[in-house]
Amino acid sequence: MLSEDALSTTASPGRLRLDTLVRLRWLAVIGQSVAVAGVHFGLGFSLPFGLCFLLIAVSAWLNIALRIRYPMSHRLSLWPATGLLAYDLTQLAGLLYLTGGLQNPFAILFLAPVLISATSLPPRVTMALGALSALYATALIFWRRPLPWSPGETLELPFVYIIGIWTAITLGIAFTAIYAWRVADEARSLAQALSATEFVLAREQHLTQLDGLAAAAAHELGTPLATITLVTKEMAREAPPGSPLAEDITLLREQVERCRGILGKLTSLGADGDAGPMEQLSLSHLVEEVAGPQRPFGVPITVTRDGVDPQPVCRRNPGVIYGLGNIVDNAVDFARNAVAIEERWNDQFVEIVVRDDGPGFAPDVLLRIGEPYVTTRGAGQRHADEPASGLGLGLFIARSLIERTGAVITTSNAPAPATGAVVAIRWPRQAFERDVAAT
Repeated sequence: MLSEDALSTTASPGRLRLDTLVRLRWLAVIGQSVAVAGVHFGLGFSLPFGLCFLLIAVSAWLNIALRIRYPMSHRLSLWPATGLLAYDLTQLAGLLYLTGGLQNPFAILFLAPVLISATSLPPRVTMALGALSALYATALIFWRRPLPWSPGETLELPFVYIIGIWTAITLGIAFTAIYAWRVADEARSLAQALSATEFVLAREQHLTQLDGLAAAAAHELGTPLATITLVTKEMAREAPPGSPLAEDITLLREQVERCRGILGKLTSLGADGDAGPMEQLSLSHLVEEVAGPQRPFGVPITVTRDGVDPQPVCRRNPGVIYGLGNIVDNAVDFARNAVAIEERWNDQFVEIVVRDDGPGFAPDVLLRIGEPYVTTRGAGQRHADEPASGLGLGLFIARSLIERTGAVITTSNAPAPATGAVVAIRWPRQAFERDVAAT
């Protein structure tokens, strides 16, 4: 239903903005400066003040150089972003080396660059930065200067306690990185899937507009065709018997009648309601419109109806047509022998149930049906030679478009001993006919 080329969205992370890193580094520079100055001048503790501010100044100079070299709207490619975050880890490790190593409570800041990477860069980069953080934290256990303390006093924490700090930092890096990556990845997937939904809806609305233009053209062409018909009748009456033009006039009249028949079909499609041409569909017409394009694929599609006339009527909705078509398309793909579509209605509800006799939904997929990038494509595909290249957006888009009209979609597997997937779409009848009633 939706080509892979038309939606070239992926779940890959976006590129990191330079402005984000520069602003965060300025915060780090200010915080580090306040901390070093406060310990040295406020608390009166002895520490290598000059070396500490030299490392802080390098970060400030780097920020200034980046501001001059690049516009703030610049987005960093993978390796420059990785290099800048690795520098931040290195600079922090240098400051911690000068101020007590892991005994310094600010050692927890090792988490910050890894967290930024987890939200914006691929997992392999985050793993590399996490490993670098763990390496620096390990080195600071054994190589460090004394923790700044009161003159004449030395504070040395027990080795076991320092190992506990190291464990907390490394586990914190792992947990926060995984958590941040999952949250950011879900947000990216949802945003990309919603963009795909908007693309599909815009395309279907465009097709509907073309339908309206076709109907309007049919109406406008009716008058000139009537004139041509009248002229050809006059020409046929006035042409002498046996004239060489008689055969051409007869052909012309036949073609005019053919054109009038085609235009009559176009205009008659919307003649059953007060809405514009081609704007209203009965339930059976809606089902046939989504099932018809799937019939040539060799899988029989049977339609059954259960309800008392008159049938419910809805306004043509491109989103609903696309969504139902996607569900039927999936059923045809996975069916072994047949697909069944059931139409049910009464005074309270309108329901369409799509069943196939394929393998059904896998248990892990059934729990997540309707989420973006959850694909059911795989070994059960109708064509064994097709690659399993689905984006997993089809059911998400279908669900989003259909539920927007007030429907509730439920998915399940057929009860044993039967096999296959069952997708039921149910509207309150008032919601199904709402747009028609409004017109």
